[in-house]
Amino acid sequence: MKAILISARTGSSRLPNKTILRIQGKHTIEYVIAATKKSRLSNKVILCTTTLSEDDILCDIAEVNKVECFRGSALDKLKRWSAACSKFKVSYFATADGDDLFYDAGLADLCFQQRERFDIISGQGLYNDVYGIRAAALEKITKSLNEKIVEPHDLIDFLKSQKQLAVGELTKVPDLYKKKNMRLTLDYEEDFDFFKEVICKLPRDFSLKDAITYIENNESVRNINLFRENDWKNHQKTK
Repeated sequence: MKAILISARTGSSRLPNKTILRIQGKHTIEYVIAATKKSRLSNKVILCTTTLSEDDILCDIAEVNKVECFRGSALDKLKRWSAACSKFKVSYFATADGDDLFYDAGLADLCFQQRERFDIISGQGLYNDVYGIRAAALEKITKSLNEKIVEPHDLIDFLKSQKQLAVGELTKVPDLYKKKNMRLTLDYEEDFDFFKEVICKLPRDFSLKDAITYIENNESVRNINLFRENDWKNHQKTK
């Protein structure tokens, strides 16, 4: 079975409860869920959150939106993903982050289309980072790590150094997904202001292309949160 796993939790030091803030009457996480459900190749969407009581609401939202919910490790995403695959009998999955409100399911479908080539395939440096991972390979990784925690954005470099699995990068990526001079991640208050401004101007069932076209034509909107990109990069270096 192929699935898209959405990683989400309410805890966030920079923007508290960022996944359950509301825009146009919808929780922010619901925009990600709606996007993943547009996949042509996924058999299931699973919202992967933590066992913390504060994340009960995310499972409630998953139920309302008719996707599965899995609860696992609060700190170790890799273990959370692996356990979710085991429970739902997922053999291969693509990832989505709960703070990528303009996620496009075409990224996940690219992973599914190219899954035969590698155990783990990476689409880093795009608007929304995505990974395609064979569940059996992830199980091996989590066992070999023992209690060591490796963040997903460090996973590819870690595996290349270990040389234990076939690791590669997505190819033939459409220009639509290639990052331009705009910031499309929800981490700061200015990001929320940005998403609210853009979403309020888009059709109800908008696409990534709709969002990018609007932002490109409205420089003042793009500048709402663009300056936060350096803050985010510095934060990643300290994690």
